[in-house]
Amino acid sequence: MIAAQLLAYYFTELKDDQLKKIDKYLFSMRLSDDTLKDIMNRFRREMENGLGRDTSPTATVKMLPTFVRSIPDGSEKGDFIALDLGGSNFRILRVKVTQDKKQPVQMESQVYETPDDIIHGSGSQLFAHVADCLGDFMEKQKIKDKKIPVGFTFSFPCAQTKLDEAVLVTWTKKFKASGVEGMDVVNLLNKAIQKRGDYEADIMAVVNDTVGTMMTCGFDDQRCEVGIIIGTGTNACYMEELRHIDQVEGDEGRMCINTEWGAFGDDGSLEDLRTEFDREIDRGSINPGKQLFEKMASGMYMGELVRLILVKMAKEGLLFEGRITPELLTKGKIETKHVSAIEKSKEGLKKCMETLTRLGVEPSDEDCLAVHHVCTIVSFRSANLIASTLGGILARLKDNKGVGRLRTTVGIDGSLYKMHPQYARRLHKTVRRLVPDTDVRFLLSESGSAKGAAMVTAVAYRLTEQARQIQQTMAEFRLSKAQLLEVKKRMRQEIERGLKKTSHQEATVKMLPTFVRTTPDGTENGDFLALDLGGTNFRVLLVKIRSGKKRSVEMHNKIYAIPIEVMQGTGEELFDHIVHCISDFLDYMGMKSARLPLGFTFSFPCHQTSLDAGILVTWTKGFKATDCEGENVVELLRDAIKRKEEFDLDVVAIVNDTVGTMMTCAYEEPDCEVGLIAGTGSNACYMEEAKNIEIVDGDEGRMCVNMEWGAFGDNGCLDDIRTRYDQAVDENSLNEGKQRYEKMCSGMYLGEIVRQILIDLTKRGFLFRGQISETLKTRGIFETKFLSQIESDRLALLQVRAILQQLGLAGTCDDSIIVKEVCGTVSRRAAQICGAGMAAVVDKIRENRGLDHLDITVGVDGTLYKLHPHFSRIFQQTVKELAPKCDVNFLLSEDGSGKGAALITAVGCRQRELVAQQQH
Repeated sequence: MIAAQLLAYYFTELKDDQLKKIDKYLFSMRLSDDTLKDIMNRFRREMENGLGRDTSPTATVKMLPTFVRSIPDGSEKGDFIALDLGGSNFRILRVKVTQDKKQPVQMESQVYETPDDIIHGSGSQLFAHVADCLGDFMEKQKIKDKKIPVGFTFSFPCAQTKLDEAVLVTWTKKFKASGVEGMDVVNLLNKAIQKRGDYEADIMAVVNDTVGTMMTCGFDDQRCEVGIIIGTGTNACYMEELRHIDQVEGDEGRMCINTEWGAFGDDGSLEDLRTEFDREIDRGSINPGKQLFEKMASGMYMGELVRLILVKMAKEGLLFEGRITPELLTKGKIETKHVSAIEKSKEGLKKCMETLTRLGVEPSDEDCLAVHHVCTIVSFRSANLIASTLGGILARLKDNKGVGRLRTTVGIDGSLYKMHPQYARRLHKTVRRLVPDTDVRFLLSESGSAKGAAMVTAVAYRLTEQARQIQQTMAEFRLSKAQLLEVKKRMRQEIERGLKKTSHQEATVKMLPTFVRTTPDGTENGDFLALDLGGTNFRVLLVKIRSGKKRSVEMHNKIYAIPIEVMQGTGEELFDHIVHCISDFLDYMGMKSARLPLGFTFSFPCHQTSLDAGILVTWTKGFKATDCEGENVVELLRDAIKRKEEFDLDVVAIVNDTVGTMMTCAYEEPDCEVGLIAGTGSNACYMEEAKNIEIVDGDEGRMCVNMEWGAFGDNGCLDDIRTRYDQAVDENSLNEGKQRYEKMCSGMYLGEIVRQILIDLTKRGFLFRGQISETLKTRGIFETKFLSQIESDRLALLQVRAILQQLGLAGTCDDSIIVKEVCGTVSRRAAQICGAGMAAVVDKIRENRGLDHLDITVGVDGTLYKLHPHFSRIFQQTVKELAPKCDVNFLLSEDGSGKGAALITAVGCRQRELVAQQQH
């Protein structure tokens, strides 16, 4: 009994002693966590180099774009064929993807031999062979008459410029078919298929096996965004932000990058970690100096590394009592499968004994223990190296997403990972240590590379079909120059109808006279009061205008709220409230005693009969005060001032905000004769020849006309460019059938148009996975400010996603791209039709004056024009294209409704004095 215990004790001692010796001997293969973190950082730098425009040509880690832009979202369906060419066998699969929950993917496959004479023959022979096998497969599946989408897994380094084209960079493994390198393999295969001429195939995608792995796992787990192969060779791919990929146009969304990480270290960056055994392996390989990382980590070289170590240890008398046999010296006698067998926990030592005995080295028990330990060190180093490069990818993903903790899935395939008993566990543990702030799920890929090609094809097929249908929808909003010229022509016709006495009554564009006959000339002087009523707030301003050399305008104002009960009470209550606010303001300014001239900005449709008389046609914007419609609002204000008996005012002018805008700009820029509001609402005014305004007496000089152009189209003249989305917005509005032009181009409605389109695209399954959220059903959620933010060029898609999340719309990157496109299309049309209207106005002024060429300034105000990132640019460009004989300068107005009203009042006082002088 004692003897047995002694023996066991002796054996453990010996074991520890022996193992320590080997640890020392293979010290350079044992990598500390610090070293692994260092490798991880080196790899991150290499990735940066591969992605950068200037650094990529010389980078060792090639970071090839694959043009795969999204992983499956679960809505894919259809019948696909996948070809898998990457080794001595060539597989063809038929993959049916359904929405059946129990068995979403059905596969039938067949393997075809690829003989050596074909692998080493000519390219045309190779592709003729592939086309023959595909023909045979389609025959057996009875689908020769169908044109089924095909995905092609081609596991060699390829340069791609689109999904369905791949130029072979270089053959690897044992392939050497001539005349293929530098050629597009899809083209070669298509030629071979056409040459047969008995079936058609639509090759939609070429993928690398790593991408196939990621896509296969991505079908089962939507979080999957990394694919790795750890088998004969090793490689990885992952989803990178497009804005970081310099070789590909565009910055929207993501694209899968094939890292080709096997070449990491080919520039010498891993020299300090390579051992004498690694160098010896490289010298004996078919591609010395190339794929150095792969040679340290992949299955193809692992057995050979172990053999070289054993030879050296035996030569130094550390193993087999120094015995060296011809078998032990023969390359390839120890394979990776032997290493896997030796490392099994139960029968490992027995397998070790068998393997070594076959090599004729007559191993002792200690020898077996030692060899087992050597295998462990070599395979553990491989898992550690892969963990560091994978760690580099995960850390990059985490940075790209800007999250504190990354949750992601890695799809893995490859014989070493699958067959080696300890490999997967070791890899997972090391990854978790190197990137502790990530939650990684490792998913084993089933029949990865081929099924993956079908998945890529399914996604490509879905996206192509989806893109086609979305473009079809968006096309209704894309107006040609001919269509825009037609809008301009019709606006001109409506202008004429509004000006003519005979048609004015039924005209939609009302062309209301304002009795403002001139723009400021700089002699205006004095103190003026201005009121601004146009919404839920009401402003009172004191404007001090000084003429002379130092022209200046000084303003003081106060804002008062109008309670809803006053907006919707009686007219008397409303005007008493207004006078109460004026009274408060005059007290505040200490000016109760002066009888100040007053200008009243009243932004509701008014029929004016003189500068100081305006009859309210109809309330808008939520006002409902009784006894006002059909009344002269100036008289209502004067009556209320009389009731108050505290002060007196001289009401000189009633002003529309567009006219105020024009006047403010004209004070700075004398040739400003047009005013435009492009904000919540849309309207314009301009200086028309008095003789053309038939509803006002007198033919001398000019008068400003308030067009009220928002109602353009209310007679149906724009129906050919209105979409079903515009109709839906109109039907849901407070004034159905009215202001149709305004509803296509003003800030108040653009978000609604976008919302209607998004609902439709979601119903059709193109957005938000077909789920219509409560938010999306809510009217008015898409404020125009969101459109401005979403369309800002500075915003990356992540920020667009954040805005959508604020709105309760959880979308993918692809969703964000579509939303951004919808917003851009809608606001572009708005700017264009608004520009077409303006082109009609400036051309009318040019013709009025009998000029070949007109220089004119337009004063502009409104949030849409001022805040939207593209509206003003597209609007100006449209005016330029549609009115080429006019040189139009656009000037932003500062406070048209306040300062503009005071200027109109000042001009009105000046006119009054002139008339008085003429009468004396």
